[in-house]
Amino acid sequence: MSVLETKSLTVRYGGVTAVNSVDLTVGEGELVGLIGPNGAGKTSLIDAVTGYTAASGEVTFAQKSLSGCRPHTRVRMGLGRTFQTLELFEDMTIRENLAVAAERARWWSLVRDMLYPGNGGATTSKIEAALDSVALGKHIDVFPSELPNGNRKLAAVARALVTEPQLLLLDEPASGLNSTESKDLGRVLRRLAEDGLSMLLVDHDMDLVLSVTDRIYVLDFGRVIAEGPPDQLREDPRVIAAYLGHGATQ
Repeated sequence: MSVLETKSLTVRYGGVTAVNSVDLTVGEGELVGLIGPNGAGKTSLIDAVTGYTAASGEVTFAQKSLSGCRPHTRVRMGLGRTFQTLELFEDMTIRENLAVAAERARWWSLVRDMLYPGNGGATTSKIEAALDSVALGKHIDVFPSELPNGNRKLAAVARALVTEPQLLLLDEPASGLNSTESKDLGRVLRRLAEDGLSMLLVDHDMDLVLSVTDRIYVLDFGRVIAEGPPDQLREDPRVIAAYLGHGATQ
C-alpha cells in the first residue's frame, strides 16, 4: 500500500516549471530515492508535498488528499521532513532542540502546564526514543556546536523523528559529510526503513542513495526520466547522461 502518491504534481515559479507532472509513490516501510542534477526540481517537489510551495496536481498521503492542508497540519498527519540547512538552535541542547519539535502547542497548553507542571514524561520518552534510533542517546544534553558534523545531521533527523512521522522526507541529509559519516547515516536510514518508517531521500551522494534505497526516481528538468531499483538505474543510459556520468557504471 502506498503511503505517498503524487499524480501530475506540478510546481511553477512564474514562467519556470520546476516540477513537471510528476507521478511518484512511496510504499509502507519503503526507502525511495529521488535524484537528479542541480535544478532538476527535487527540493521543489519536497516543498510541494509538505505544503511549503504552491502546486497543482494531486498529493495523497495515507489515503487522504493533502489539498488545502497547511504545512503544520501535514506534520500532525504524520508527514515529516528535514531541510538542506540544519537549522538547529545552537543555544539549546539537543534535548531542547527536540523538545521544541515534539511539543504541539494548543490553547490549553498553558493551563495544563500550570495544573500539571510535571507532565513532561511523554515528551521525554519520545525524545529519548528518537535519539536512540539514530544512536545519539548519549549526546542528549550537549549543544549542537559540541558535535561533529555527522552527528549534527543525525540530530536533525532525530528532530524530525520526534514528531513520530509515518513518512519522512529527507532533503540532502548527507550534504557536507565525509564518506565515513555518510555510511553511518546510511546505516541509520536503512535501520529506520527496516523498522517500518517510509522515507523519500533526496541527496547528491550517489554512493549513499544507490546503497540504501529500494527504488529510485530520477528527475531531469522537472520530469521523471527513469524509475526503478538501484542496480537497474546504474545501467540506464538516460540516467548516466543526465546525472551519474559515464564512469558511474564501472
